[in-house]
Amino acid sequence: MKAVVRTSALLNQNHWRTFATSSARHVHASRPVASAVTTVGTVNPISPPNVKEEWLYIDAVFPIRIGTWDIRHWIGMLRQDHLTEAIRSMLSTSGVSNFSLVSLEPQLKEGGLFVRYRYQDFGDNGTAVKLIEEQLRTSLADQGGIPSWANLGRSDVWAVKGIPWREDLQRFPTPVLKVSFDGPDIPEEQLWDLFRPFGRILELSQPMSGPPGTPRFANVSFRSIRSAAIARNVMHNYSFTINGTTTKLKTGYAQILQAHVVRDWITGHPKIVLPIVIFLLGSLTYAIFDPIRVWMVQAKVLNWFDLQEYSLFRWLNTSPSSGNYGTLKLSNVAEVWKDRTEAQETIKKYLDEYPSCTITFIHGPQGSGKTTLVHEALTRSLLIDCGPIMKHKDSDSKMVAALAQQTGYWPVFTFLNSMSNIIDLASVGLIGQKAGLSVSLTDQLKQILEVVGRGLSSVHAYHEKQVENEAKRQESSRQQQERLKQIQRGEWHDGRLDFVAGNGVISELGIGDEKFDFDDGDVGAKETGSLDSGVEDETKSGGDLDATKGLPVVVIRGFEDKVGGKSELLDVVAQWATSLVENRIAHVVVLSDNRENAKRLTKANHSRPLNTITLSDADAETALAFVQQRLTEAKLDVKLTSQTTASIERLGGRASDLDNLIYKVRNGSSIEDAVEDIVTRGVGELRKNAFGEDADDAKDLPWTRTQAWGLMKRLAKEGEVPYYDTLMNFPFKGDETALRNMEHAELITITAHNGRPSTIRPGKPVYKSVFERVVGDAVFSATQDINYNKQLITASESMIKACEEELLRLTGIGEHTRSSVFGTDRAVSIRTRYLLRTMGEASAMIESLERANAKLKKLLTTN
Repeated sequence: MKAVVRTSALLNQNHWRTFATSSARHVHASRPVASAVTTVGTVNPISPPNVKEEWLYIDAVFPIRIGTWDIRHWIGMLRQDHLTEAIRSMLSTSGVSNFSLVSLEPQLKEGGLFVRYRYQDFGDNGTAVKLIEEQLRTSLADQGGIPSWANLGRSDVWAVKGIPWREDLQRFPTPVLKVSFDGPDIPEEQLWDLFRPFGRILELSQPMSGPPGTPRFANVSFRSIRSAAIARNVMHNYSFTINGTTTKLKTGYAQILQAHVVRDWITGHPKIVLPIVIFLLGSLTYAIFDPIRVWMVQAKVLNWFDLQEYSLFRWLNTSPSSGNYGTLKLSNVAEVWKDRTEAQETIKKYLDEYPSCTITFIHGPQGSGKTTLVHEALTRSLLIDCGPIMKHKDSDSKMVAALAQQTGYWPVFTFLNSMSNIIDLASVGLIGQKAGLSVSLTDQLKQILEVVGRGLSSVHAYHEKQVENEAKRQESSRQQQERLKQIQRGEWHDGRLDFVAGNGVISELGIGDEKFDFDDGDVGAKETGSLDSGVEDETKSGGDLDATKGLPVVVIRGFEDKVGGKSELLDVVAQWATSLVENRIAHVVVLSDNRENAKRLTKANHSRPLNTITLSDADAETALAFVQQRLTEAKLDVKLTSQTTASIERLGGRASDLDNLIYKVRNGSSIEDAVEDIVTRGVGELRKNAFGEDADDAKDLPWTRTQAWGLMKRLAKEGEVPYYDTLMNFPFKGDETALRNMEHAELITITAHNGRPSTIRPGKPVYKSVFERVVGDAVFSATQDINYNKQLITASESMIKACEEELLRLTGIGEHTRSSVFGTDRAVSIRTRYLLRTMGEASAMIESLERANAKLKKLLTTN
């Protein structure tokens, strides 16, 4: 069956060749022998008369090069000499009559080989050429086939009908052959007959015109590139005659992909291209950049890039490090500041245990020593300060960059979000909807913190590996010491000594002739086993403790929105902190100046209560003891007299103010002068922060000058005022937002009782003295009192006007309803008396305030 199929295929192929040759009435011009041609190899010497030269083309000897990047071309070049010599040898020994080999010329780009030969023309109209072609094909097949670069045996011999063009241009073969007509057009049927012998033709275009000045052409689309390469080399410059006219065929390859086709397709299919681009960018980020970022976060937490962590730098730099957070030593503070002892023990206990889905929330006024309290936990920690990040409320990219810088997240490409927004706007015009490239601020922050979380996990794994290696080292050292003890007791024997000494057959057992007390050995083994068990338990517990200490600590400082900007950062950080403790990745300690900021953490971690630590200012006794101890440590002989004690009591018990006092005293100031300087500076800061530098600046404050002055005047006199009494009366009149904003600005402190606001105190203890100093300034106090009184006068006038309008309405009611059955006259008279009394009180207040303003204005003229 296979033989029948093969025979049929050969007959079919010969049929197409015979049919094409017989139907093509062509002029085949034989080329005479040039005198300069040298015969390379000859078989059967040919006499000089009627000698001509022709070409044969052998295909598929080398790989067809389809592009510049095709590496098969270089493989073909490596085998070029070998294949050429093999084919030369086969042609020279083919035994074909009337055939003399002249030369072989490889056509590497198209994978073929041109064979130049001589033959004697007997005027038989090309019969000799056909006979040589058939005899060579048969002879080469009998010799095992034509060798090729891949040894596939697919090569064949073709008689060249035209004139070969052996070029080396950057024109690579394609399945589409462009046939140009130098003369009249060739009909489609004739064109198909000419090119069908070289392979299956899929499409044949009608003759068409090209640019002006170029001949007409037709495209012949073959099924394979090999067929197009054969046709191009065999039929180039072939002269075809039909109806007495001759047309010369010029062959070349047509480029399948036209210029900019890829670009045009991409711009024409944005709905397909944009999702693919997004997927590729996301994959690139996840596969390449995210591992780098995780490693950078790990390096920041472990201080790999901090020169102060290296012994060489510490040896070269003998000055004390200035990179610590805070200036107070926690141990010294705890000795005299007894209220901090409990807080210190609580934070240490929390850090010595695994995270139990609980976040430690430390709140207290600014300068109360919150950062100092957790200073000892900052050896393997990540500090996130929300304050500097929240300052960039007007720029999402700057907020993202600030968070990335603090967490060690690198590389970060903030400009991509701006580009994504532009692409989204452009995509709305192209596809009618956004491409989805832009990412919201919340999503960007979540992406950064997610990578940071993975970096913290790697920190824990890194420390656990160190603990494991240390445990193995200790176990190995313990075993060596135990072995040494056994050797000293004579209970251990190395069998390798018997192999060297050669103690007979028994040496193979590794014991030898030495005496061995098995009972002692067993007892020793048991004792050793029990000892090992105890050491194992101790090592295990110690390893767990070390692993707990290896957990990173995330300290979130400034967890509050003081600038009134975007609060997305606080919400995202709260959720991320909850995930850290729930997954037992790290300890989380949150520092805030206001206790109300704990609500965000409670909302994110509603299933577990917060581990709350409250820090307050020191009392007078503790503040004096602290100052005395710090001065003694500084070797300053300063005695605390009644005057200096009174000055320190004016300063209060705020840790930052006490530290500032000690700093000034160490620089040569007296305690009285240092306290006075702190109060004076506080006065300037208070006037700027509470009242603004000018009227325009005051408009931007979230409270009015009248509200600030009224509350400040009461606090200077009383030191502490009821919260709700202040809230309900003038000048606040129920405006709780103003009070909360003043608390956030640290002008006041609102204390709580049973979970509700109770009293209002100055924002700092020293502010009591500052308020007194500001109120004692006659000119400033007079100015603010005048404005305060004007606001009261305006409010009183509004009240009088409202009473007058209501009295007019009551008069109308009394005229129309004179019946006393329902008590109308009595109700109107009661309401009238109340309104008249209110008007009288308001009028009296206005007169009193006007007289007070007149006196204050006189005071301003004299100062």
